[in-house]
Amino acid sequence: MTPQSDEDEVWRQIVASFNDTAERDAADQPWPDSENLPSEPLRRVLKQSDGEERPPAEDGSADDGDDTEQEDPDDEGHYVPPPPPPLPRMDTTTKIAWLGLFGGPAYLLLSAALNWNLQGWMLFTAVAAFIGGFVALVVRMGDGPPNDSGWDDGAVL
Repeated sequence: MTPQSDEDEVWRQIVASFNDTAERDAADQPWPDSENLPSEPLRRVLKQSDGEERPPAEDGSADDGDDTEQEDPDDEGHYVPPPPPPLPRMDTTTKIAWLGLFGGPAYLLLSAALNWNLQGWMLFTAVAAFIGGFVALVVRMGDGPPNDSGWDDGAVL
């Protein structure tokens, strides 16, 4: 047989078995039987201190009298992220740039809302503060790699 005829035969078998249902037994499962989900939800049974079993309370809480918090087995393994690091401190130039970026348009909106009469130099100052703040932030942003990136900063194509 040639390699082409082997492939044709395999292809014919695949097409012939297209509508067949797959039969899986426990040995074909990629996980152990202990990880299969039950068909109905599990009910927790609470044990009293003398060893008797009793059904859980209506509200889901245990009324056994002690105030100790019991661990929930469903709550095991949840990841609680650490608190985020504090924001970096801004220098004075950056603070002034942000003030100009938001302060200029805010002043213009406030003056329009309150129907203030603006002189030419006030209008010019507000627009210049906005443009100057934007330009200052863009220039200070930088487009190079971070200083701590090391000699290998990724693949270059």
